[in-house]
Amino acid sequence: MRISVALLLLVALGVGYLGFWPIPMDAMAWQAEEDRGYTGDFQINNSLSSLEIISLNGEEGPEDYAVDANGQVYFSLLSGKIMRITANDQMELFAETGGRPLGLEFSPSGDLIVADAYKGLLSVSPEGAVSVLTDSVMGSKIRYADDVDITATGDIYFSDASTKFSAEEYGTYAASLLDIMEHGGNGRVLFYSPETKETRVILSGLNFPNGIAVTHDQDAILINETGTYSILKFWITGEKQGQHEVLLSNLPGFPDNINRGHDDIYWLGLVSPRSKALDILAPFPLVREMVQRLPPALRPKAKHYGHVVAIDDFGNVIKSLQDPEDTFSFTTGAAESGPWLYLSSLHEKRIARVDRSKF
Repeated sequence: MRISVALLLLVALGVGYLGFWPIPMDAMAWQAEEDRGYTGDFQINNSLSSLEIISLNGEEGPEDYAVDANGQVYFSLLSGKIMRITANDQMELFAETGGRPLGLEFSPSGDLIVADAYKGLLSVSPEGAVSVLTDSVMGSKIRYADDVDITATGDIYFSDASTKFSAEEYGTYAASLLDIMEHGGNGRVLFYSPETKETRVILSGLNFPNGIAVTHDQDAILINETGTYSILKFWITGEKQGQHEVLLSNLPGFPDNINRGHDDIYWLGLVSPRSKALDILAPFPLVREMVQRLPPALRPKAKHYGHVVAIDDFGNVIKSLQDPEDTFSFTTGAAESGPWLYLSSLHEKRIARVDRSKF
């Protein structure tokens, strides 16, 4: 009898914990499109099997690249450092932000503009001096500056991936998992004018907006909405100014960064294949909250897979380059420099590049 009572008590405690233990998220119901997986334009291949790997000597998370007017490559790291690759393929420190630099892009004036998840929107001079351009908008703190791009005239567009889950409080990866699991529309896209110093919200209610790319014709920006496996197009000029539409949906993975490439294409990284469990639980917010109370090892998380995709202005898939053998995983994006395509990563302790002439 005592054993039965003890078991009942344990079950009651377990149910109580899974149902009521405080967690920071308030999950919302949504409906995920049926995952078609690696079919059609995304057929499994090993195009990235010939990657050249370069060690980061203990550093981690080369999340994004920027290429200056001379073709020199810069990249951001988890430690807060921004490194550059020299002419003889050595690495040297360019700057330290004191935060977590993510998206990088050079301005027309030659300054490196940085979306720093902890600090906001930063500017780094050619000498490596760091200054804050903006860390709030209309009294609201920028809590997760993620990616950035700049028009030919110098206007800056960047994503604040989550207004609820602070990257500095939770860490960039943990905060992203919380926001995507909640699906609460906490993300927004911001505009900053270097001329007037104005910061304003141009689009809100998004589910972890991540990558930002100004289109080749400068009429719009592309936005990777990680939490919906889609890419949005938002017009910044012309008759459709202020309007947006879905450019590409139902991707087989979570889209991260997006960068302009040559020949009118854009490179985006799929940081991980989709989670079957997350899609199944999309309409059931209370169950997702229970899952969030489980140990981290039992919750949905990023999976090892290397995948970068090139698309055109109409959302057509031009290239799908994959590494199913896990040579270089958690691919956040890609950037072109000379003959090379450089791959960025959320967690890798290396950088990777591949000769573009091979595909």
